[in-house]
Amino acid sequence: MRFLRRGPFARDRNLLITLSVLTLTAGVLAARVSMEWFSPALMIPITLVGGLQLRLRSLSKLLCAVAVSLVYVAVVRGVGHIGPGLLATFGFTIALAALMARTRGKLGVQGLRGDVMLLELRDRLKKQSELPKLPKAWDSRVVLKQAGGSSFGGDFLVSIREGDVLELALVDVSGKGVDAGTRALMLSGAFGGLLGSVDDFLGACNTYLRRQREAEGFVTAVHVRVNLATAEYVITSAGHPPVVKFEAGTGTWKVSPAKGVVLGIVGDLHCEPDKGMLRRGDALMLYTDGLIEQPGRDIDAGLDRLLGEAERLLPSGFRDGARNLVTTMSSGHNDDCALILIWRP
Repeated sequence: MRFLRRGPFARDRNLLITLSVLTLTAGVLAARVSMEWFSPALMIPITLVGGLQLRLRSLSKLLCAVAVSLVYVAVVRGVGHIGPGLLATFGFTIALAALMARTRGKLGVQGLRGDVMLLELRDRLKKQSELPKLPKAWDSRVVLKQAGGSSFGGDFLVSIREGDVLELALVDVSGKGVDAGTRALMLSGAFGGLLGSVDDFLGACNTYLRRQREAEGFVTAVHVRVNLATAEYVITSAGHPPVVKFEAGTGTWKVSPAKGVVLGIVGDLHCEPDKGMLRRGDALMLYTDGLIEQPGRDIDAGLDRLLGEAERLLPSGFRDGARNLVTTMSSGHNDDCALILIWRP
């Protein structure tokens, strides 16, 4: 039959017919049989289903069927049976359904497919933030905490391992929570493709940002390359909070001198690298400014507090202490936070 043809428009039309029939049937039953058993409120979930599944034009036709049913009930049963509370509920439901249909129309997806796409992107970003499997002589811990408990945020990690070389970059885009998460999703794909493909990773990222037509806000990043065989490392930073190194021999944390300009600001990015070696028990800690930056507090004071808490929490065990450190440092303020630890047990 013509109505059973496949395709998105046919499905939309068939669903419209089904929901319209259900709406008109509910109106007739409420008017002619029983308002108690067949309340006009039954048309509210039908309207919501239309908002989730129908195109905006089809939804408008369904809403016409809803209006006809309500008028029919009012004529047969009397206007008093359609009270202001029910009308207000229908008005709110119709506005919500129209908003959902309009949003889906802009996205070009049907039903809950838009939410499924966001979930897939979230899972991909989460998987990307996992460090590659390291040799037995190494260990790591990644802790990401987004503002407001959101699944998306402005802090993300990209990493790659090729043979004995491990590369990772911790990136922080301006803003927090979902607002920054959209830019982080886009940049994570671009930066992930550059990592391991170019010698000057931060320089390539800077060039990429400079080529964008629209300003992406400021972006800071720190890049670490570790030779897992020799334990030698190189740190380069672009406006990012300094990496700190735990030296097991002295039991203290030392701030890396690596520094550079924020990405996307200048055409010729110059970074001063920091090179060194990790001995048994040593560790590198990367983090974002959400851990040390608080309103009304100097950032150097925040760094001193981080190092003090690290001395107290981490020597008992880097793996368990990392989560506790993030929880302690992020309490009292709402911001995206990230902490990466790499150490030699």
